[in-house]
Amino acid sequence: MIKLREMMMILDLHRQGLSVSAIARQAGIDRKTVRKYIERGLEAPVYGPRKPRATVIDPFAAYLRERVQAYPGLTARRLFREIKDLGYSGGYTALTDFLRDVRPPSEQGFEVRFETPPGEQAQVDFAQFHVVFTDEPTTPRIVWLFSMVLGYSRLIWARFVMHQNLPTVLRCHVAAFEAIGGVPREILYDRMKTAVIGEGETEGIVYNRALVDLARHYGFHPRACRPYRAKTKGKVERPFRYIREDFFLARSFRNLDDLNAQLRHWLDSVANPRTHATTLRVVNEAFAEERPHLRPLPLAAFRSVLKLERRISREGMVSVGGNAYSVPDATRSRMVEVHSLADEVRIFENGTLIAVHPVLEGRRQRRIHPDHRRSMACQRSLPPSTDSSVVLQGAGDRVSHRSLAFYDAVGKAMARENRP
Repeated sequence: MIKLREMMMILDLHRQGLSVSAIARQAGIDRKTVRKYIERGLEAPVYGPRKPRATVIDPFAAYLRERVQAYPGLTARRLFREIKDLGYSGGYTALTDFLRDVRPPSEQGFEVRFETPPGEQAQVDFAQFHVVFTDEPTTPRIVWLFSMVLGYSRLIWARFVMHQNLPTVLRCHVAAFEAIGGVPREILYDRMKTAVIGEGETEGIVYNRALVDLARHYGFHPRACRPYRAKTKGKVERPFRYIREDFFLARSFRNLDDLNAQLRHWLDSVANPRTHATTLRVVNEAFAEERPHLRPLPLAAFRSVLKLERRISREGMVSVGGNAYSVPDATRSRMVEVHSLADEVRIFENGTLIAVHPVLEGRRQRRIHPDHRRSMACQRSLPPSTDSSVVLQGAGDRVSHRSLAFYDAVGKAMARENRP
């Protein structure tokens, strides 16, 4: 195949009146080639396709396509860590270029970023997740992710819970404040029922009384975002997607405890040490700047009480939040008063405290304190443990195991009684 410059020379000589043989001699090419380009006229030469060059991403292309097809929401950072573990030695940009061809980015509008000073604001919300624990492979469950994100540093504190009720909300707040070592001056909420009761005609937004007690105790101001304005809480809404795509997808969990243990490890090793895409700062380093600006934790523990009235079941159990807690055998009343705190459940009979239990996180669990059952009195000779209570996750009686000598003695005694 001749070059464009040679083709232009052939056509120019032909216009000057030279014969095909003369053009072939002058150009040093075959006459058939000269005749072909004269007949074709001014047309750019056609080159064959180049062979694609091998790239560093090629050995992992099939794996990446399979992962994106099965889990379209996986982040590039998550996939980058996975192929690095498989031996990938290339850069992050090569991966994002490849993923851009596999899954085109969704169209998004422009947004105005709103920043807050250090220690000024945190954002709180819940997100729903569907999970099947390997300990219960036939039981799909719904779990809720409570997340608190500091506005300045973007530090994430999060925990999966089984309930979205008020005691859980209070308990998660307390745990988050203790984990970050302080309290922001303002916390922004969606209009979830556990935070916002409604909107008064003259008083504005009406917050839950227990949440107001929590805010007063820790010294922060609760603030509800405007309705139907999810982007007002963008700092906490976007991390939900980040947690779902970079942590939750394509993982397995034994139970709720294992789910939260893996989440804590991911937050400590991936989410909070990363460079934030918006602020371009390392989250942990920004939090080190923000922490001195947080309000100090109060000296006294938060003890707000949610009072309930409950009926005692025939098994001597009281139902609170989908779980059952025992009362002593000596209880005479059929109705008792329950004080639900952030971290424990207290049961009162006629104003007298008769039972105290730590809050159970799951559902349909039963907690029986050994002091509440006479049949457990014989176990007092056993060495004491940190928590001698019994948590049952299923129903069923237990059969006592005795030695063969015991049954042999019983048989001999019965034989003597049956003699004439």
